[in-house]
Amino acid sequence: MPEISIILPTYNRAKYLSNCINSVIEQVVQDWELIVVDDGSADETFKIVNLFVDKFDKIRYFKHKNRKAGFSRNAGIQASFGQYITFIDSDDRYKPEHLQSRLNYMKQHPELDLIEGGFETNEDVWVADYYNLNKKINIYECVLGPTFFGKRHVFFELQGFKDMAYAEDTDLWLRAEEKFNTRKLTEPKTYFYTRAEDSTSRNF
Repeated sequence: MPEISIILPTYNRAKYLSNCINSVIEQVVQDWELIVVDDGSADETFKIVNLFVDKFDKIRYFKHKNRKAGFSRNAGIQASFGQYITFIDSDDRYKPEHLQSRLNYMKQHPELDLIEGGFETNEDVWVADYYNLNKKINIYECVLGPTFFGKRHVFFELQGFKDMAYAEDTDLWLRAEEKFNTRKLTEPKTYFYTRAEDSTSRNF
């Protein structure tokens, strides 16, 4: 069984996928599986992912009809085998030490169940506030779902992400805070966030 399961939900992001998946392959720690969950893409997503699937036994691909990111993450969680579960969005990428840094942190703090944070971006990103959708806040004030790194049982006991139009990651984090030991990190910034043109956070 892999130590880490990485869930990659994607929808019509073919132009980003090679960089995203290569950033996983180039990780310092190699005890992982990557589960690509295609949320009904109509572009060349399968063609690109299949090149990696053919080459790497630890990369798997699933596809279903369009049901949004939360559903896709849940499908990946259900298909996973890792002791730890984490995520990556298809327009983002890991720095080479990302998984190693998170794994080390969890092992140094065995009392923790779920961590998040430690990302950077080249953009000045402002998004709708979960608590007041009419207000904009900087992305660094937010919970960023793809940076979640947690013990397997956390996601199953919380029954994954809820079916929400926006901020399903913030909702899961708030539920996790009530039941588990959580911690927000600012360093190391090993997750690189990119906001695609059709991103939910851009258009919501």
